[in-house]
Amino acid sequence: MRKFWTLSFFLTLALTAFGQIYNPVKWSFSSKQVSDTEFNLLFTANIESGWYVYSQYLSSDDGPVKTSFTFNKGSHFSLVGKNIETSDHRKELNDPLFENMLVIKFSDKVVFSQKVKVTDFSKPIAGYLEFMTCNNERCLPPKEVDFSFELKPATKSADNQPVKTEAAAGSKTTKPAETTTTAVPADPKIPASDLGSGIEKPVAWSATIQKNSETEYVLHLKATIEKGWAVYSQFVADGGPIPTSLTFNTDDNLQVTGKATETSAHKIEGHDPIFDMKVIKFKEEGTFSQKLTVKDATKPVTGFVTYMTCNDEKCLPPDDVPFKIVPASLTAMIGAEAEENGQVAEAPTAGFAIDKTAAATCGEVAQENEGKGIWGIFILGFLGGLLALLTPCVFPMIPLTVSFFTKGSQNKKKGLFNAFMYGFYILLVYLLLSIPFHLLDSVSPGILNEISTNVWLNIAFFVIFLVFAFSFFGYYELTLPSSWANKAASAEGIGGAIGIFFMALTLALVSFSCTGPILGSLLAGALTKDGGAMQLTAGMGGFGLALALPFGLFAAFPSWLSSLPKSGGWMTTVKVVLGFLELALALKFLSNADLVKHWGMLKIEPFLLLWILIFVAMGFYLFGKIGFPHDSPIKKLAPLRIATGVASFAFAAYLATGFIYDDTAGSLRPLKLLSGLAPPAGYSWLYPKECPQNLDCFKDFDQGLAYAKKMNKPIMIDFTGHACVNCRKMEEHVWPEQEVYGFLKKDFVLISLYVDEKIDLPEAEQKVLPVKSGGTFRLRTTGHKWQYLQTETFENNSQPYYVLLSPEGKMLNHPVGYTPDSEEYAHFLQCGLDRFNELNGKKMLGEK
Repeated sequence: MRKFWTLSFFLTLALTAFGQIYNPVKWSFSSKQVSDTEFNLLFTANIESGWYVYSQYLSSDDGPVKTSFTFNKGSHFSLVGKNIETSDHRKELNDPLFENMLVIKFSDKVVFSQKVKVTDFSKPIAGYLEFMTCNNERCLPPKEVDFSFELKPATKSADNQPVKTEAAAGSKTTKPAETTTTAVPADPKIPASDLGSGIEKPVAWSATIQKNSETEYVLHLKATIEKGWAVYSQFVADGGPIPTSLTFNTDDNLQVTGKATETSAHKIEGHDPIFDMKVIKFKEEGTFSQKLTVKDATKPVTGFVTYMTCNDEKCLPPDDVPFKIVPASLTAMIGAEAEENGQVAEAPTAGFAIDKTAAATCGEVAQENEGKGIWGIFILGFLGGLLALLTPCVFPMIPLTVSFFTKGSQNKKKGLFNAFMYGFYILLVYLLLSIPFHLLDSVSPGILNEISTNVWLNIAFFVIFLVFAFSFFGYYELTLPSSWANKAASAEGIGGAIGIFFMALTLALVSFSCTGPILGSLLAGALTKDGGAMQLTAGMGGFGLALALPFGLFAAFPSWLSSLPKSGGWMTTVKVVLGFLELALALKFLSNADLVKHWGMLKIEPFLLLWILIFVAMGFYLFGKIGFPHDSPIKKLAPLRIATGVASFAFAAYLATGFIYDDTAGSLRPLKLLSGLAPPAGYSWLYPKECPQNLDCFKDFDQGLAYAKKMNKPIMIDFTGHACVNCRKMEEHVWPEQEVYGFLKKDFVLISLYVDEKIDLPEAEQKVLPVKSGGTFRLRTTGHKWQYLQTETFENNSQPYYVLLSPEGKMLNHPVGYTPDSEEYAHFLQCGLDRFNELNGKKMLGEK
């Protein structure tokens, strides 16, 4: 076993060294009430493909770490029975990772259920779980996850008793004379059309209502059960399966009479191999009947049935299926049809709720996937690496290093191999640089996005880019401590693969004065994108690959070396041009800070003016009119230098067109090439506009909602950000298009919510809220409020993100993100408007 753990440790270390931080198991927590004071605490592990979590009940402690649950001691609760494990993917086998020890492990998903009895609901039940996860090759170290449950008792009825009914065995009821029936799959959240998707749904529920008198009715809930599966009675001992139960949402109108009865032609009472105990269960079908007394039969009665189903090998997690009946019309609904408010998610906006079930299926737009964004920054990193190759710190090293490997080796094959290893280690060095950012990302998935919009970080980037720019201009050199390079160089003599690695590390250290500014740009760009640490790893990979390729290629084809240009003054020109570009990019970060803090210091006019001056100066430099410390005398202008100088003047002229007034937008004309780099055109001294394109908008959800209700118009929520590049592209190049602009101007109430707004909330609104993924989120600023609304209600955290709603909170169609195609975006808006008119027409008919 000691050998296994040592091997596992080094495999994990190697895995980490290549920039991957694995977290293959995600935990979620929920609870279900089963009696007045008893609850089932549910711990759900969602496990990535290829990985496993181990059972609590292993035969020995010599193998994997068992899953275990530790509860903080307290007199306000007690544990009832043992913790039950349920999973569709349970395996009991001899595991080769642990010397063929017999283990029980779960893949895909497993639910651990612990029953508790609560005596004081004012105190939480808290503790931690410990688990270990492995795949077929390695294991990750055991991990602890905190949990906390704040339990509340069910609603009380008129006689101050919880309305939680149970099935009484053996009773019979007459067949109802007047009934209506609705059948649904076992999981009401998944439509019946998904039954062929591989998700097991062995139980379908139907509801009927029987009238006995003007005030007395009987509700019948029938479970139709697939062959081999069973549903359990109420009457099972503690420590066994979850009993079936009915729970009613009560008010003064409803009185639940006695207990429910249960009937079945396939009732089985006997030993259950899954739970190793005596149980009562039903196969094929079972009906649960509850007598009800109502004062007003026209008012609906709602509630849910809780049940658990197992076969001879496994159990599915317990489930709640909602039902709704209207006694007067003998209407009975169960499942999704009975959910009056659909999937309601509370927003941090005065109790307003979103109904997602009304959404139409039209207007869906194919969104760019994360992989496309990662490839984009990989290409940018690769281009940055090619630029670094042309600098004086790197370019002269190519022929020297290749010659060293090809001529200094015992044979050509060995030299070629060493050169390829040298290139590989260069790539590895730059990949390793991204590891700290993965560690940050694992602390909180949104932390890099939070960092990227931080005012002081953007100011720091502004200063750093200025320092980089003047370093490229030749006024000083940025170098890492010489002791670092000396130590790396001294290790080169070790020889073999380790020596080659330190040669690659030495190159990375001594070339920092040229590569550092480019890497800084790459870091800043990755932090301002949605992909976080993976974006940075992709960029570093592209950068390292571009630096590494020449060493392998020229070692394989030495004759190519003769075609390389000779080192000379042109490399200094490359550095100076990069310095001008760094100077221009520095202003972007200062602009981000200015936008977020609303300083009004760097609005669109001074930003354009400074960029014009930078590119005019670069043009004069390229034509030899301006010089810098390390420049060589110019005898003749090269054609490429002339072309680049002309392009600089042309771009400066293009920037000047940004001062042209746009009548439609009511502001200066936005420049497509500067979308996301320059401030919004409406952020202006001459023609200030609070909203893009001369539109009317609200920047507070409640104010916009009140206006939409008053005008009876649909809402478009625009989740955006001051530092969001794609948000500016949408506002400046999609919204003004004729097929889009009319919708936004006349048909919708626009509510723009800036998730990076740094205005502090009033103290009363600064609170800690729970998040669906576990843990909490503290609201401190207005931006935090809109972040929480977007992530918790719409389960999305990228911007831009557009949601169409009715004033009553009904979602009109599926939200979309960045949609550069104006026709697709117009179709999305038209679909939402059509759905609103449809719902509005039904509402008007209902009022009549």
